[in-house]
Amino acid sequence: MNNTKAYAAQSGTVSDAQPAEFRAINPSTGELVRAYQGHSQQEVDAILQTVSSAYRPWRSTDFETRADLMRHAANVLRRRAAEFSELMATEMGKPLKDGRAEIEKCAIGCDYFADNGARFLQPQSMQIEGAKAFVTFNPLGVVLALMPWNFPFWQVFRFAAPTLMAGNVAVLKHANNVPGSALAMESIFREAGFPEGVFRTLMIDIPAIAGVIQDPRIAAISLTGSVPAGKAVARQAGEVLKKCVLELGGSDAYVILEDADLEKAAAVCAVGRLINSGQSCIAAKRFVVPKKIRSAFEELLVKQMAAPRFGDPFAPDTDLGPLARRDLRDRIHQQVEASIAKGARVLLGGTVPAGNGAFYPATVLTDVQEGCPAYDEEIFGPVAAVIPVESESEAIEVANATSFGLGSAVFTRDLERGEKIAANELEAGSSFVNEFVRSDPRLPFGGIKESGYGRELSGFGIHEFVNIKTVYVKSNSDSSSKAVAVE
Repeated sequence: MNNTKAYAAQSGTVSDAQPAEFRAINPSTGELVRAYQGHSQQEVDAILQTVSSAYRPWRSTDFETRADLMRHAANVLRRRAAEFSELMATEMGKPLKDGRAEIEKCAIGCDYFADNGARFLQPQSMQIEGAKAFVTFNPLGVVLALMPWNFPFWQVFRFAAPTLMAGNVAVLKHANNVPGSALAMESIFREAGFPEGVFRTLMIDIPAIAGVIQDPRIAAISLTGSVPAGKAVARQAGEVLKKCVLELGGSDAYVILEDADLEKAAAVCAVGRLINSGQSCIAAKRFVVPKKIRSAFEELLVKQMAAPRFGDPFAPDTDLGPLARRDLRDRIHQQVEASIAKGARVLLGGTVPAGNGAFYPATVLTDVQEGCPAYDEEIFGPVAAVIPVESESEAIEVANATSFGLGSAVFTRDLERGEKIAANELEAGSSFVNEFVRSDPRLPFGGIKESGYGRELSGFGIHEFVNIKTVYVKSNSDSSSKAVAVE
């Protein structure tokens, strides 16, 4: 994910004299929307103390109480969906209809973990002769969330819903360019009736993150961000031996086999590439196509990529809005131009529109090869890279020839073959057949290689921030023991 690389900056502390200022810039116009005052070091310490003090009472609440509050949070999200959609459109350019869908997904996530949290965390009996043994899942404490701007509500809620249901408490450091969204998170949990301190937002700049990670009141860290951000946070967490879950970048490959339904494949691939205006770590990015069908697939893909409406995110019929920031847009265009210089050809788009906004059109490149940024790097915007290959085996090899491993897909009429490729041959945390990759509260989500480690969502995700604890009870009346005294 092309989150800011400044997470990798040297550690620091918050200045009492000059707390950071966070500026929300409308990416459609480049105009300042609002400036927000950051927290001083004294305020940060007070927030961490409030959250830390809330942990023991919260972990003692029963699952029914937690679930009721989580359902209240879902209700708040649905009731304020229009407000939050407008906030996202203003701060990072998400079209209103996409914002409403994001808010509904957050609400669904809250309902899912309210319904299933207790079941996921029920103690599990273990069969041990001559004793009672079982495993409990106890919360860890204060979990720090470091979250990006591209899905400013969903990224937070897919972390917060399972984490709070498990009995942990949370503190959020959100991306600098979505300060209004960061504060909105806190207001949702407060309005839903969660106790004071169970979820709080820190308004601090990136260099101050290391000091928070090192604070003894923090038990664990969850980061969604770039590879440099992940490496920096993993290093800082490792220095103080704290658990972290990292969901990082991706350069997802979609393999189109010769027997695929090309019209359906092109339609699905375009949706997968253009979701959130292409600003998704798990968006389709590389399309690996046998040369026998490349021309037909390219024609269909260009048609599908050109179809969505491009423009003002506040217009009800807009499908693609601006990118989140001008510097991110300019970086994408540099990657496109560098790919062209290395031999790629433009089939659609590839030019920067006039005006002050951070707009970039849907773009299709073909003849993308090793050495092109579109082949080697993550392009965090609406740019599709078509990579021609000679055979199915080469297609799978190319799909796996990346430092990333977040998502992947394969398109074929032979479902048995597609399932085998997805399950056994594509190297990624998620592999879909005849569909674009996306997160779902019911399914584990995360990556391998430089896409990170650990899982979010589902029962696997809720177990990331708990102590998986063995309890062994030996009867006083049973003096026999077959155990061998070794570790």
